[in-house]
Amino acid sequence: MKANRMEAFSDGVWAIIITIMVLEFKLPEGHDWQSLTALGPKFLSYIFSFVYVGLYWNNHHHLLHMVRTINGRLMWLNLLLLFWLTFVPFTTAWMGESHFAATPTALYGIVLLLAATSYWLLQRAIIKQHPTDSTFVSSMGNDWKVKLSPVLYLTAVLTAYLSPWVSGSFFVLVAAIWFFPDKRIEHALRKSDYNQTKP
Repeated sequence: MKANRMEAFSDGVWAIIITIMVLEFKLPEGHDWQSLTALGPKFLSYIFSFVYVGLYWNNHHHLLHMVRTINGRLMWLNLLLLFWLTFVPFTTAWMGESHFAATPTALYGIVLLLAATSYWLLQRAIIKQHPTDSTFVSSMGNDWKVKLSPVLYLTAVLTAYLSPWVSGSFFVLVAAIWFFPDKRIEHALRKSDYNQTKP
């Protein structure tokens, strides 16, 4: 099986996650702008989660370009990542409904932490498919974003019981460092194409 089949399945799951999140919105009882103000926390939690789902989709797309062969290990690790991401709509709705109460915000961080760990495991499995002296392995060897993200998520979970705004700032920080896809993967792909076309 080629990687594009696993990617297509993953894309479908991400589309469903976003659809479920937007369906959580209920129509306001009133018909004025003030009625929408009450939905502010839900809108904010939705924006948070939409960005995160988009970040995972974007970086996952880049990562799968480096897959050489699909095996059972990769399929299960990919499913593990999708499993944790399917909890995002639930935690998003609970966090927005509770106006960012401590426990819903902490649970949101735990889900993101587990998703980040699953992404790291998937990335490591893909790296092991390449020779140790390959461009991809050397470029991905010191992945500070993958190592820093769990620390920031754990900090967000702990600070949720001190202040939801402090906790939220760590979520924003993680999103900021992952906003642009990993250029090292693009560099490795370009170098690989160059080496293959050399006479």
